Amino acid sequence: MKLISRSVFLRRAIASVAISSTFALQLFAQAAAPARSAASLAPAESELAEKITVASIKEMTGALSSPEMEGRGTGQPGGDKAANWIAEKFKALGLKPLGDKGSYLQKVDFRETVMTEASFQIGETSLEHGTEFGFAPMGSSSKDVSGEIVFVSYGLQLKTNNVDMLAGQNLQGKVVVVTQGPAPGITKKQWDDAKVWSMIRRNILDQGAAALVVIGNGSNEDQPDEAVTYFSRRQITMPNEEGAPAGYPPLIYVTAKGAEKIFAAAGKTLKETLEQGNNPQFKATNLKVKAKLTAKYKNAKVSASNVVGYLEGSDPSLKAEAVLFSAHYDAYGSENGKVYLGAADNALGTAEMLSVAEAFSKLEKKPRRSMVFLAVTGEEYGLYGSKYWAKDPTWDVKKVAANLNLDGIGSEVYGPVKTMVGYGAEHSSLGTILENVAKSYEINVIPDPMPDEKVFYRSDHYSFVERGIPSLMLLGAPAGDKEVWMKRIKDWEKVDYHQPGDSIQPGWAWEGAVSVAEVMAIMGWRISETDAMPNWIPSSRFGKLERGNTKDLPEEK
Repeated sequence: MKLISRSVFLRRAIASVAISSTFALQLFAQAAAPARSAASLAPAESELAEKITVASIKEMTGALSSPEMEGRGTGQPGGDKAANWIAEKFKALGLKPLGDKGSYLQKVDFRETVMTEASFQIGETSLEHGTEFGFAPMGSSSKDVSGEIVFVSYGLQLKTNNVDMLAGQNLQGKVVVVTQGPAPGITKKQWDDAKVWSMIRRNILDQGAAALVVIGNGSNEDQPDEAVTYFSRRQITMPNEEGAPAGYPPLIYVTAKGAEKIFAAAGKTLKETLEQGNNPQFKATNLKVKAKLTAKYKNAKVSASNVVGYLEGSDPSLKAEAVLFSAHYDAYGSENGKVYLGAADNALGTAEMLSVAEAFSKLEKKPRRSMVFLAVTGEEYGLYGSKYWAKDPTWDVKKVAANLNLDGIGSEVYGPVKTMVGYGAEHSSLGTILENVAKSYEINVIPDPMPDEKVFYRSDHYSFVERGIPSLMLLGAPAGDKEVWMKRIKDWEKVDYHQPGDSIQPGWAWEGAVSVAEVMAIMGWRISETDAMPNWIPSSRFGKLERGNTKDLPEEK
């Protein structure tokens, strides 16, 4: 899932449990099976659920997040290994290929950009790339700029409040240091809704700044430190995707340690300077020291694959329509001596989806509609694989009944799943289907607990929403106060999210993963068995979309 990463703690121990006898394995799976109400499930649904096991999900998660998969990097050998492994799994389950030229693989071309040189010099002081600073992705244009450093605090210009932090300084050719907002007295929501950062950046660059350097405001949330590790990694884009114009000034993010060095070179402390900048009447200050920044890049053409297969439906008419299941299998791969195993995000979600495919493949009574299973690449860099399939689908997009997506952070293995979020549930009739299935498991469906993160727009299901397909992403969590497991999520993000430490942990409650897979499977079954395809709720901002949509989506209200 595309969220924000933080510091690196390398933990590569992968837990595994070997159970020698088939009988013992069956007992273990039965003991760990989630509680469900048989009375509220149809016989075919109960049969489907029983075919989803802890053993299968655990084995597949372990295989996908093993060191041999090298982090499943987009455009890297490990990503190809994972794609071929999934394709072989589809074949073994009897899925029909739905990729290129009769295969399970749909090739997607990318452009890889690797930084070959990066430096940030202030007088005699150097900042370390990847730990103290990072260049925001700017395409492939090399940068070599220098200029005096001017500190503008938050860079606010509010005429109605008599605030102008840029007043009194000529920013032409300067390296401008700006504090990341929100400024004191302004909430993050107000700051984001008003698009204050975009206006500040435009004002500074319009005045001819040579470079824009972003530092943190001293709080614990959303600091530039979180972005620096990302910006030091290779970047993946579509081949025709345009970056910033060649002459566009570079944007650099600097950690707290790097910011200390910048102000120390000017004879100041970071703490005192930030405190001064918190005064609304603060005016931009020339630090009287010169910075020199260099960035050089190497580009290469690489490719990766979506993996797609299907089980044909049993109804002569409805089998032309399909329920689309999706999960992204890519992680950040291997680079700079580190392997990003991506166990929770998203080997686990991919394994859950594969367990759904396995269960459907073993049913005696096949669903009426066809079942399409899509494992996508390139999600971590911008939902690229799902966008590619949605734009060039291997199934008639107008006959895709719905999309059910899995992409998570491992909250379903905190314990038995008794809480669930359906991202997008409020927009279509899929929300009602989720509620009804969840009741059978005594699962409480709650609204998005972190609306400010805008998760609905940040995973692969949204690529299908853009094509007018009712879509929903499932997230499972344990019972109890949501603040407890949300804190666990936040703590995990600080250490392991999108870092080498995202590995299988000994304490994972695998029965939670089974619950998520079962809910997904039964939702898919019910979508398949209903004559009419799911529909958008008329009051939703997507209410007027038709399958196959190619127009821009309505603005969010």
